[in-house]
Amino acid sequence: MAETLKKLKKAVLEGEDDLALSLAQKALEEGAQPLAIVNEAIVAGIQEAGELWKKNEYFQTDMIMSVEAFQVAMGVVEPNLASGETSTAGKVMIGTVAGDMHNLGKMMVVAMLRSAGFHVIDLGEDVPIQTFIDKVKELKPDILGLGCYMTTTMAEMENVIKHLEESSLRDSVRVMIGGVPTSQEYANESGADAWGKDALDAVEKAQRLMGRGELK
Repeated sequence: MAETLKKLKKAVLEGEDDLALSLAQKALEEGAQPLAIVNEAIVAGIQEAGELWKKNEYFQTDMIMSVEAFQVAMGVVEPNLASGETSTAGKVMIGTVAGDMHNLGKMMVVAMLRSAGFHVIDLGEDVPIQTFIDKVKELKPDILGLGCYMTTTMAEMENVIKHLEESSLRDSVRVMIGGVPTSQEYANESGADAWGKDALDAVEKAQRLMGRGELK
């Protein structure tokens, strides 16, 4: 059983999604506790990949492969987690703004947030402003993550924040933005609470927004 978890961690780290899928299934069949599989193998693998990325030893393509392996393995194990076993670091709702169909960056952020124990609600891509507003009202996330990957869609982030204010929802949710054309300066201008430079930074900022440190 321990050997299977070790191999699963390595499969996630190295982005072997087919192998990660079969090893996650094997771990369950061997009687490993679902939470142990998640923490000791799947999350451990993606977190190690993140550390390698931080050290510039992994490139974006390496991270994408690790994220995909993480996702398929989690897809096998998550249905077996008992109610209450999942971590509650906070609830993050995330989506790419209207007019923007890019997904890879958001996919990496979602995976890293989940690996850090956040409950993540992924609204997908090209999300209309009203959908963000309705879902904030309905699901009451702690943090709303807005992504954009084109300069032509950046203004939609500010529009979402303005609509939150007009709907009297702005004080109920912290807003973090991210994406290739964004910056800390734009976050300040748009009224966001934080800017995630990349997936790892987004996790750190989310933790700080939840009260675990000062935003810088």
